[in-house]
Amino acid sequence: MKIAVIPARGGSKRIPRKNVKEFCGRPMIEWAISVALESKLFDHIIVSTDDKEIGEIARSCGAKTPFIRPNELADDLTPTVPVVAHALKLCLDIGLSADYACCIYPCVPFLSPDDLKVAFEQIQKEGANFIYPVSEYVHPIQRAMRQLSTGQMQFINPENELLRTQDFEKVYHDCGQFYWGLTSAWIQQKKMHTDGLGLVLPSWRFVDIDTVDDWNRAEDIYKARMKRI
Repeated sequence: MKIAVIPARGGSKRIPRKNVKEFCGRPMIEWAISVALESKLFDHIIVSTDDKEIGEIARSCGAKTPFIRPNELADDLTPTVPVVAHALKLCLDIGLSADYACCIYPCVPFLSPDDLKVAFEQIQKEGANFIYPVSEYVHPIQRAMRQLSTGQMQFINPENELLRTQDFEKVYHDCGQFYWGLTSAWIQQKKMHTDGLGLVLPSWRFVDIDTVDDWNRAEDIYKARMKRI
């Protein structure tokens, strides 16, 4: 059995109410639920939330909300793993057991059901604790700079200033979309990043939506893509 857990708290700060804010005509969380349903991978799709409105919308979209997330797991500082572990433990208590669970973030309008499927096949094949999508940094972070109060730019690693960008090791970042994991690994609260494999995606396949600018850019990208269909 496989369970999807979508963590969606109500107190987002940078984009207020972003999990239910309308994105291109649909509440944002509906995109995540729809993709989970479309993938046909999951026996149960659970939304972990502390918010009544989010719960109502989630249920109307086809997800379940069998519990309310406690306040101590719904603040700005709560990491993902304890939230998913809490959800899976409560699922076990009500008879919803699973060998694998996938945490799907609620703000993923570009998430592909095929990526969920490929990642699930890979975690089974490799016997890993976790797998999640990553993407290569567009510019080598080894040549990152800081700006001084004078406006002058300064390399964080000065020894890299004259090196060619193509000579640096490829480095990757988390795409912030989803995380497949063994249920046991979630409940034991293992580190989902360092205990996980990476599924490499091209940078145009996702938008990490943290700010209003991110949101507006994502809507522009979505609308542009729809015009090409």
